[in-house]
Amino acid sequence: MNMVIGLSLIILFTFGVPIAISIILASIIGIEFFTRLPLLLVPQQMFIGIDKFPLMAIPFFILAGNLMAAGGISQRLVDLAKSIVGRVQGGLAMSCVLTCMMFAAVSGSSVATTFAIGAILIPAMVKHGYPKPLAASIQASSAELGVLIPPSIPLILYGVSTDTSIGQLFLAGIGPGILIGCALILFLYLFCKVRGYGKDDYKDSTGFMVSVKRAWVAMLMPVVVIGGIYGGVFTPTEASAVAVFFALIVGGFYYRELKVDDLWPIMRQSVVSTAAVMLIIAAASLFSFLLSRTGLPAQIATLVTSTINDPLMFLLVVNALLLVVGMFIETSAAILVLAPILTPIAIQFGIHPVHFGLVMVVNLALGMITPPLGVNLFAACAVAKISIDQMLPWLVRFVLVVLACLMAITYMPWISMGLVNIFYG
Repeated sequence: MNMVIGLSLIILFTFGVPIAISIILASIIGIEFFTRLPLLLVPQQMFIGIDKFPLMAIPFFILAGNLMAAGGISQRLVDLAKSIVGRVQGGLAMSCVLTCMMFAAVSGSSVATTFAIGAILIPAMVKHGYPKPLAASIQASSAELGVLIPPSIPLILYGVSTDTSIGQLFLAGIGPGILIGCALILFLYLFCKVRGYGKDDYKDSTGFMVSVKRAWVAMLMPVVVIGGIYGGVFTPTEASAVAVFFALIVGGFYYRELKVDDLWPIMRQSVVSTAAVMLIIAAASLFSFLLSRTGLPAQIATLVTSTINDPLMFLLVVNALLLVVGMFIETSAAILVLAPILTPIAIQFGIHPVHFGLVMVVNLALGMITPPLGVNLFAACAVAKISIDQMLPWLVRFVLVVLACLMAITYMPWISMGLVNIFYG
């Protein structure tokens, strides 16, 4: 049955059927022809998959990100980042990374980060002489930080699917997020120096104190959200609702850029994005249930533990597997299907589930900037109005930088576990 389901998925993917629909159809084929289970199980398991309180954070964080973009918060974060690094050569490109790091601290979504920040910075970089494909590649790579720096939707999904503390996962995401952000900034600084880009980036920069005065309320948002979680004031799920309320108040009443007429399009966009994510979660839940019934996870665990006896080699094999998977399967679906299978094996090798979760999410995040399924690439292309093939020659450099960081995160657990050990012991 596993072979037929896998073959069905490959055929459906080949014909361009959406991922969620492909997973559902392959699961229905498995249930109908290889089990005696009723098809009523399909909607039942799909509902069970999304009937989890922590998943409520997803629509709220998506809505908060859209409200930030429309309420002027994104623009002020961009101006603040430009005032910090914008006066050096390549400062505008580095501002993109720094802004994405700040925006990621409340949005939780890389796609939302791409649209919100890219709409501002991609045209600005092109205006300052950066090739449009390079500007789009910088934005797509920087937006990847949206799934690492807390709050993070993929980390929420990993926590729900493996019963791992979401609070610890959020804390563990800070180190890898800062590492990748700093690595990208350093690379861009050297790259712009060598290639001669960004010599006049300083022209659009405002004074640091002026930018801080304009953006200090926007900067309170991650402080309130993240501080509230680790201060024990509210849970990560409740923090998502607080983020929405804060974005409404700041954008509507303080900056006065968020109008009543803007709310309907924002709500509509957020509902569509949420529905797409939730359908993938529901489909993956059904698929995971069916795989568990076949005993495949146990067979894989037995095969891996019998052929690999070194945790370092296990991590290398997992990285290679996830790099390939991330190129073809959407991040949320990959986490929901693979995390329940791989995490117990990692625990058998003595690998902490929180550390393994970060390795998994960082690895799959690479899939967001690699074809053919790189969602960040499509988003950046839509903003820049170019094709993916124009970006690829520039994108390779950024993929290699993130890949180097992935190796460091994989084999230096203290990068992700340092803060967790300090706070949780």
